[in-house]
Parts: sequence; structure tokens; C-alpha cells
Amino acid sequence: MFRTLEDFFKEWKAEEQATQKVLDALTDESLSQPVADGYRTLGRLAWHIATALDEMVGHTGLQFSAARFGNPVPDTAQEIAEAYRFSNQSMVRAMRDNWTDQTLAEEHNMYGEMWSVATILKVLMTHQIHHRGQMTVLMRQAGLKVPGVYGPAKEEWAAIGAEPPEV
Repeated sequence: MFRTLEDFFKEWKAEEQATQKVLDALTDESLSQPVADGYRTLGRLAWHIATALDEMVGHTGLQFSAARFGNPVPDTAQEIAEAYRFSNQSMVRAMRDNWTDQTLAEEHNMYGEMWSVATILKVLMTHQIHHRGQMTVLMRQAGLKVPGVYGPAKEEWAAIGAEPPEV
């Protein structure tokens, strides 16, 4: 749980950078890669992450410019990556300008339950991590190079002069 806004910002910075790196690696062709018939595509998952900032943080009443939850998935990977970048920057700026550490204790209705802002932020972060993991699997299936997030990806081991782990 976050006790201060700076605690959140410190963790969020690393997570949003990892997410942005994954989104920036998408191609237009990869957006249609499905999990399976009748499930989300890679593009839908990417857009879900981009619009979750608006959807989840919006429950707190914080006003900021963002890619809106419920809007159709853009046609290009670049549009999705830019929407996330813009939404994230706008969200963080609005938090810094409007919230204090005391805001973290405020409670808001979130999906029929009362959650503190600190809980909403933690769930926002873990939600993003969860879907980012799903995306990396679909990226491999789509033939994309997956960027390392918490360490080097298979293709990045050589760049650091090491052998990749065994398959």
C-alpha cells in the first residue's frame, strides 16, 4: 500500500516506463493477434491498458485529459502508444497538482465497493502489470521482439555479453 504520493510516483515511474516500452514495440499488424477465438486481441489489450488510467482513476473524481474508456481501439499501434503516453503524463500531472498524501486515505465507490485512493492506485498498477504480461505472450505469437521488462528478454542477453537461459 502507498503511504505517500511519492511512494506511488516512484513505483509508477518504473511500471509506466515498462508499459510504454512494450506498447512502443507493437506493430500495426500485431494488433490483430488474438488470445483465442472470441477473446481480446493484442490491440484490444493494449487499448485496455491505455484507457484504464481514465476508467480507474476517474472513480476518484480526478479530472485529467486521457484516452477515454469505451472509445474504439485505434487503427495503429503508434496511436495506442501515444494515447498511453499522453494519458499517463496528464494523469500524473493532475495528481501532483491536486492531491496530497491525505488524498490516499479518501474512499470512493469502485465497482460497488468502497476503496481508498491508495488501493485504487495499487490495483491500477497490478492491473497494468497483469495485462502487460498477457501482451508479451501475444507479441511472441505475433513474431515481435519482446523488450525486457524486469530483466533482459531472450534477444537482449547477447547485447549484455551473456548466454540466454536454457529453453
